[in-house]
Amino acid sequence: MSQWLRLPVPRERVELMFQKINDADEISGVKMKTTMLPEEPDAKSPAGADIRFLMDGKTGNMIHSTVPPHQINKATVHATVSEFWYVLEGHGEIWRDDGKESSITVLVPGTSIDIPVGTAFQYRNVSDAELKFICISMPPWPGESEATYVKGIWQPTI
Repeated sequence: MSQWLRLPVPRERVELMFQKINDADEISGVKMKTTMLPEEPDAKSPAGADIRFLMDGKTGNMIHSTVPPHQINKATVHATVSEFWYVLEGHGEIWRDDGKESSITVLVPGTSIDIPVGTAFQYRNVSDAELKFICISMPPWPGESEATYVKGIWQPTI
């Protein structure tokens, strides 16, 4: 054991904390995951963004989304999933309509939005650079039948 580690913690506990098992740490029977952003997209979202899977769990999942310059994605609505987004890079817009309120929000780095279940939405990249954001879905994405295409406010380019 390294000399620098002088904590009031039993040696066995410290060794367990540093042990790697299938890219997960086993601490008190709880499995923790660590992932890295894949270099290439894993899939396309129903709306048309390139997506990279980051994390999944019992209560939700997280993806990294990339929308190419000037792409307008398809308008969709989700049957059972709500989403949180956090914009990392680029400049875009998202239209959201929950049947009571309809609005367009500017998407720039630092912006967070929610898309409650049953909300129609459509987004687009309005710049010459890629639009990149993190999307967290709750509960986890159930599959192809989750998204339904609807009429949006912009003509999709994909």
